[in-house]
Amino acid sequence: MANQTAISDGNLPAEPNSFVGRERDLTELARLLSDVRALTLCGPGGIGKTRLALRLACEVVPGFPDGAWLVELADTEDASQVARRVADALGVVAEPDRPLAETLTVALRPRRMLLILDTCEHVVDASAALVAQLLAGCPGLRVIATSREPLRVRGETVWRVPPLELPAVTVELTAGELAKQEAIRLFAERAAAVRPGFAVDAGNSSAVLRLCRTLDGVPLAIELAAARVGALSVEQIAARVGDRFQLLASGDRTAPVRQQTLRAAVDWSYELLTEPEQVLLRRLAVFSGWNLDMAEQVCADDTIPAEQVLDLLAALIDKSLVTLDGELKGDARYRLLDTIREYATGRLDASGEGPEIRLRHRDYMLKLLEDIVAIAFVRGDPPWPVRVALYGRALTERANFRTALATCVSRGDTEVGLRLCTGLRSPWVAYGDAAEGVAWFDRFFAAQGDVSASVRARALMVRAELAAEQQDVRAAGEYAQAGLDLCRASGSGGAAVALRVLAVVSLRAGRHEEALASAGAAAQAARGDGDVWEEGLALAVEATIMAHQGRLDEAQRAFTDALEVLRDNNGWGVAQALYGFGSLARARGDHAAALGHFRDALALYREIDARPQMARCLVGIGWVALSQGDLQLARSSLSESLQLSLATGQRLAVARGLEAFAALAVASGDPARAAKLQGAALPLREAAGHAPSALTRSRLGGLLEPAGRQLGEAATAALIAEGSAMSAHEAVRFAAGPGGLAGQGLRLAVPPQAAGPVSSDPAAALTARELEITALIARGLSNRGIADELVISPATAARHVANIFSKLGFSSRAQLAAWAAQRETEGEG
Repeated sequence: MANQTAISDGNLPAEPNSFVGRERDLTELARLLSDVRALTLCGPGGIGKTRLALRLACEVVPGFPDGAWLVELADTEDASQVARRVADALGVVAEPDRPLAETLTVALRPRRMLLILDTCEHVVDASAALVAQLLAGCPGLRVIATSREPLRVRGETVWRVPPLELPAVTVELTAGELAKQEAIRLFAERAAAVRPGFAVDAGNSSAVLRLCRTLDGVPLAIELAAARVGALSVEQIAARVGDRFQLLASGDRTAPVRQQTLRAAVDWSYELLTEPEQVLLRRLAVFSGWNLDMAEQVCADDTIPAEQVLDLLAALIDKSLVTLDGELKGDARYRLLDTIREYATGRLDASGEGPEIRLRHRDYMLKLLEDIVAIAFVRGDPPWPVRVALYGRALTERANFRTALATCVSRGDTEVGLRLCTGLRSPWVAYGDAAEGVAWFDRFFAAQGDVSASVRARALMVRAELAAEQQDVRAAGEYAQAGLDLCRASGSGGAAVALRVLAVVSLRAGRHEEALASAGAAAQAARGDGDVWEEGLALAVEATIMAHQGRLDEAQRAFTDALEVLRDNNGWGVAQALYGFGSLARARGDHAAALGHFRDALALYREIDARPQMARCLVGIGWVALSQGDLQLARSSLSESLQLSLATGQRLAVARGLEAFAALAVASGDPARAAKLQGAALPLREAAGHAPSALTRSRLGGLLEPAGRQLGEAATAALIAEGSAMSAHEAVRFAAGPGGLAGQGLRLAVPPQAAGPVSSDPAAALTARELEITALIARGLSNRGIADELVISPATAARHVANIFSKLGFSSRAQLAAWAAQRETEGEG
């Protein structure tokens, strides 16, 4: 896959249980999807839209080289965040001064992939606008949407999802014939899961048929009914659900019949719960996934004591109202199905408990976040792997943090909202989510409300840091100065962040002495506050400034000081210092030292999946390899770097990668290719507002000299112009085409732990854990299945799979399975 990041071939979750029926529907939908660009599965809640979409995607994904990707929109309360959720799922990072939808369109343009947008009805306009734009700009894209209403975009085909198949009332079937009907099959399979040995037979077939007809063949309603066979006979269930529907028949007559049916089924299921179970279920609606501690802290009180929550939660799982959603670091996670969550939310609001429970949820998330920050950014214990786990927890709870932020907005709690935003600084920076952070900060800054000087000052400084990440130098300087002024005026500490950002701003403006003064002041301020994290980062910035001034020995000492401060469990800062060492070693011509430092930094960045920084390290490795004449290492490193940069939509990073490929072309004896690649990089730099430095211009000019000598100035200029006319994706395809990566057959990325030359055996790049996961993939296991087999989280499994694909250069599980089978046959496994 020359134009897709080496992450995986999709993110489809494993099915939680067997998929029953709809064989004809799937055949027809697969045929439709081969002809249409947008397919919307419409129907009421509980009709099975999501399960059908995922099953369809699993069946057709072999026809999409770039995989099938699920984007869940159920918890997206703000329609403006639809594009952000799609970008998050695909790993595309927003760019400053560019609409995210445009960045997405450019990033997806060369891909042949399937995108599933699940639960669009509450953000249907925004979903429709994004789908229309993506379809217009991405010819290889197909979209499946699930919604209670059509998107109404050009080219859309709407499929009304029907109930499960039932025999006509006038037809009489034997118990054996009934057992083949879709709705009956579903009830029988789910009931057997609750009561092993259950089967539809002559004694219960008429009651099962009556029950399924009463439920109108709606899958969720049938599953909820089947969950009760552990306590009731089928006849009792059918009688009770019938009474409930009779009670609801005099309700809203204008509502669709099947919507009434589902409401009746869920109402009935809710009424069968004990009062404590009802209370817990409706309170759990505030979560977007949770663990036991969260449920105990937020949902427990005098009504349901904390010690009862586990048993109540287990009861709700048994009754199919709560879903066990895997594990995170050995901690079980739970969630509510969307329809159940919507229903429980209504019950929570009707109970009058809504404001109090949402406030508890917000306070819990604030404490959790501030506890993570307090542990992750202090000297001493815990070790770096524990800190990485804390980052992972912060990522897992992103939807809950968004809910907490939304609660702050609705309540006008500006100070708490800014505290949450400030606490989310590291996830937003490290994972490339600066745009989301900026949006939340600006929303609270625009709101009215009392905010203490210390909280506002800290918020301003973190807002400045996010602006610097977006290369918005003007805003970064303004926010940093405002935060610094307020910090000094109020006498509160924490000025180091603002001073460090001001140093970066001055450096990018070429004001080196001013930058050096700010960096020194930042280190001093951090030292006075006892903030070793900021002290180390300030020293690293100071070293970077010295390196720009050509003061390499002083820069080396400053990086050494930074590393000494940061090495105590600050892996991010250590990686920054190691990258600095690598840059200095490269400048001195010490290729072996540079390579070692870049690889060490890369290994740390990989642990937290900091992809922009990973790409930067890989470019460094590529340049060193070129200096050493190791073209294989250069190609593999630059390949992965360019894929990472392209996938996140960052034009400047892509430009730098193309420039490195131009140098590779010169080293390979192809000056014409070098000229064209250099031409392709120029407009990307211009669009990103980042002209090359004098040193870069000198280096790039040197790259073009061979072309000028061999081809002539006119031909070289024509090649540069031809390259300038290419899009980023076209340029990357050209770089990876004949004479480039594909021509050499080299796609193996550099293993971060390697200290010497890359082995000729691709399997040597894999760790023992990755070889184990490769074997599981060959057995046909999904990421979820791998997670269950190895007792790890699905996210961890996905990261391992991504690394395997990246290292081996494969684009699908089928390729990997074939490779593994060949190795086993040859006796290499």
